[in-house]
Amino acid sequence: MKNELVIVIDFGGQYNQLVARRVRECNVYCEIYSYRIPIEEIKTMNPKGIILTGGPNSCYEEGAPTYSRELFELGIPVLGLCYGAQLMMHVLGGSVEKAPIREYGKTEVHLDTTSPLFQGVSAITTVWMSHFDYISQIAPDFAIVGYTADCPVAVAENREKNLYAIQYHPEVLHSVEGSKMLYNFVRGVCGCSGAWRMDSFVENAISEIREKVGDGKVLCALSGGVDSSVAAVLMSKAIGKQLTCVFVDHGLLRKAEGDEVEAIFGPEGKYELSFIRVNAQERFYMKLAGETEPETKRKIIGEEFIRVFEEEAKKIGTVDFLVQGTIYPDVVESGFGGESVVIKSHHNVGGLPDVVSFKEIIEPLRNLFKDEVRKVGLELGIPEKLVFRQPFPGPGLGVRIVGDITAEKVRIVQEADAIYREEIEKCGMDKTIGQYFAALTNMRSVGVMGDERTYDYAVALRAVNTIDFMTAETANIPYDVLQTVMSRIINEVKGVNRVFYDLTSKPPGTIEFE
Repeated sequence: MKNELVIVIDFGGQYNQLVARRVRECNVYCEIYSYRIPIEEIKTMNPKGIILTGGPNSCYEEGAPTYSRELFELGIPVLGLCYGAQLMMHVLGGSVEKAPIREYGKTEVHLDTTSPLFQGVSAITTVWMSHFDYISQIAPDFAIVGYTADCPVAVAENREKNLYAIQYHPEVLHSVEGSKMLYNFVRGVCGCSGAWRMDSFVENAISEIREKVGDGKVLCALSGGVDSSVAAVLMSKAIGKQLTCVFVDHGLLRKAEGDEVEAIFGPEGKYELSFIRVNAQERFYMKLAGETEPETKRKIIGEEFIRVFEEEAKKIGTVDFLVQGTIYPDVVESGFGGESVVIKSHHNVGGLPDVVSFKEIIEPLRNLFKDEVRKVGLELGIPEKLVFRQPFPGPGLGVRIVGDITAEKVRIVQEADAIYREEIEKCGMDKTIGQYFAALTNMRSVGVMGDERTYDYAVALRAVNTIDFMTAETANIPYDVLQTVMSRIINEVKGVNRVFYDLTSKPPGTIEFE
């Protein structure tokens, strides 16, 4: 599966996952590592190519993230992006300085289309710039093959040694032909054949699961979401009756969702799974009582999940393995693998307690991005309705209620969210919006309803369009639809007197509120 590997070396850039995602789109396997990874480990992995990410530092300052010259002498193609490009020049004898004019946003770049990077790319194209520093002098044996009005070295290359430095960000959608440039590097310069496909992933995963599990018993944490559902069906295909799925209703699900999950995976559903439903609403509410800090809430939910599973495992007998639907963005955002800061601890990664009673935790989807998980689901024959359902975080409404969590607040956000989803489906936008939901803010304000003063909560509506969930833009929902949603929520949901629409993109925000 991994005989063709491209590695992304992370220098703290905000787009590190996106770089890896673009490589995967070329059907080439890719993983992210911190710039602290030893050179000997890179040699052992023997990657077909190396990509250096952007980052917030200046490469010429003392203590800035760096790498040894040896990285560029391995005979492996290297592509530096933004900070990675500047670092390449700096380490190899060029000069990097503070730019007289900062470039930020969409920029027109002029390219030498004889470069292997720009085969089939327009000579003048739009790219996304974001830099304070610039390459003032290229390293020896490099040639300039791209420039902008304010950036004399937008692209430099040493074609003989397969070293390429790009000042802009080809990985973001704003770079119109950026994906084509990355494809040219991965499939052309690196010579990757593109064997990373989901049909072969399923086949190999089933084989690996059978070998790992042997005749052991397995407990699967089934939430009913896309990731855990795909993980459950994949495990079922691999080990059949050795698997028991436990669905914990923690009281933080969407309206009526617990019953829906049981209808799909329970005894009356189409999947022949051993299914146990645990109603643990009060238990979770007690553990979360009075807690307002998002990271702490996530960790409480993560630990309590594990404790419930441990208790159910004891009832079943000896259980060797716990299965979770962890996916690659969960891992990276929780601070594992790369160099970027912890964005949020996912309950099934950074939220895990230090000690668990299972022999091992199996995460069959750990190396996949969301759209790859969906492809696996389709390969496994899971219905499209389930595969393409609205994403829902493991901590559930626990991270869609800002501040402390109570049963009353859960009721409010469940009802508001149900109305919002119903109206989006009515207007036919449910198939075109990447993700949409209602969240409960911690703000209360004065209002007037029926000639009486109210002092109630404000609900925030969120809707974004995204391809990979690494970046997202606000969805353009018609004003009359928003008006209908607002009117229904205020009139039908007790405890709400204001409705907001969140216009924030990712970045700077995240898709979820906490």
